[in-house]
Amino acid sequence: MSEERNLIEELDLSFHPLTQKLWRDFELLFGNNGACGGCWCMFWKLRGKAFDENRGDPARQMQKSVVDSKTVPGLLAYSEGYPVGWIAIEPRSAYPKLAHSRVLKPIDDEEVWAVTCFFIEKKHRHKGIAIELLKYAVEYVKKNGGRIVEGYPLELKENQPDPFVFTGTASAFIKAGFQEVARNSPTRPIFRYMIQ
Repeated sequence: MSEERNLIEELDLSFHPLTQKLWRDFELLFGNNGACGGCWCMFWKLRGKAFDENRGDPARQMQKSVVDSKTVPGLLAYSEGYPVGWIAIEPRSAYPKLAHSRVLKPIDDEEVWAVTCFFIEKKHRHKGIAIELLKYAVEYVKKNGGRIVEGYPLELKENQPDPFVFTGTASAFIKAGFQEVARNSPTRPIFRYMIQ
């Protein structure tokens, strides 16, 4: 059994969609600074200057409005009752910035669910939680009638600071059973999981 598998079993992970009931856990995980530079996982939802102008509390309020509207913007991972990880996943149409990206442009007209972001609590990083979040995301999409899960990880040639790898790593997607389907940039492949 791999060391990664042992670490995952020790963490005894559970996963839950982010709903109003779990909003405080999301805030606890993201901390006062909203994960990475006050993003509150709104980076892909706000185009152009709108993101930079709304970092911090405005972004938090926007994400809270999404959750309050009964839309699930992603999934939380828990270990021993505490939130330790996050994956943003919604239909690709929920992310306007993706629609206008040359590198991550749609590869066809299939309806896909997009994995756009991860955030793992600092002391729980590098333990395989992102891989488990991806596996659960596939199950979540399947339960919601989706057929294709797509992601936009980085292909790392050298180690990067964790905040720069918020879209995940290609190796994590591969370990979760995804396959590369396109590459418009040397470091930004597009991966898909086809649900049977």
